[in-house]
Amino acid sequence: MGDAITVKKKHLQKPIFRLRCLVKQLEKGDINVSDLKNNIEYAASVLEAVYIDETRKLLDTEDELSDIHTDAVPMEVRDWLASTFTRKMGMRRRRPEEKPKFRSIVHAVQAGIFVERMYRRSSNMAGLTYPSAVISCLKEVDQWSFNVFSLNEASGEHALKFMVYELFTRYDLINRFKIPVACLVSFVEALEIGYSKYKNPYHNLIHAADVTQTVHYIMLHTGIMHWLTELEILAMILAAAIHDYEHTGTTNNFHIQTRSDAAILYNDRSVLENHHVSAAYRVMQEDDMNILVNLSKDDWRDLRTLVIEMVLSTDMSGHFQQIKTMRNTLQQPEG
Repeated sequence: MGDAITVKKKHLQKPIFRLRCLVKQLEKGDINVSDLKNNIEYAASVLEAVYIDETRKLLDTEDELSDIHTDAVPMEVRDWLASTFTRKMGMRRRRPEEKPKFRSIVHAVQAGIFVERMYRRSSNMAGLTYPSAVISCLKEVDQWSFNVFSLNEASGEHALKFMVYELFTRYDLINRFKIPVACLVSFVEALEIGYSKYKNPYHNLIHAADVTQTVHYIMLHTGIMHWLTELEILAMILAAAIHDYEHTGTTNNFHIQTRSDAAILYNDRSVLENHHVSAAYRVMQEDDMNILVNLSKDDWRDLRTLVIEMVLSTDMSGHFQQIKTMRNTLQQPEG
């Protein structure tokens, strides 16, 4: 039974992703009626199939309605629910013995709650106001040729802020991990300040936005996103956004040879990379920038492990070994 439910959830990923994209396109006014109709019909057909198979796991299990037992509900309440939620079912004359089942009424209420949640999720997307020029730039965010310099100009030099917010919205990470929108905006603005700290001509907020968009492109066009958990997607986008935070514009070897404070602190090991992830997490220690405040203890730990691993892996001294490991893995027979 558990395997069956897992399969159903996998089947739901595609229509869910389509619906999220539709919401964004509707928000931007960039969709035609035909595409809207086709995508909604597709999503509806999948939801109907799930309903028929009695896998109603789309609804949160903690809903109090899930625990309602028919015998525990007074007859007056049942009658009221029947008259309230089944009014349109009675277009034909119902025989006395054909009273609506209480379970069907519960499902109707649950469906209403689900629709309300969908509305709240779409409403949350309005947390950051997009200038029209930014909207125009982000239409190409799925493309390899995406122009990050145009985004930075259109956003008033806030390319990283709009890129991170756009991707957190597209992947529904704000809702999934209950990330306070104000915290997210403040956190990314702090990242932008840190990326500008040393006036680095390359490792700056534009570079961070570019790498973050590239990670999105790879996840989207290779199909890897379908094999990743939501926590892993969050880790990839977050790691990309912070991977060069407060970069000094010098190399690790420079820090080691000059015996800088960072080199002493990190014992000459991936000095800059250790600083990037450590300093970014230090920002999140502030209550008004703690985007991970609502993660469970296990999710927080797993996310941190992933982010540290990914950011430290950007140390170029280890890239040849990474390539060697990848080649050896690809040459191994499948089995």
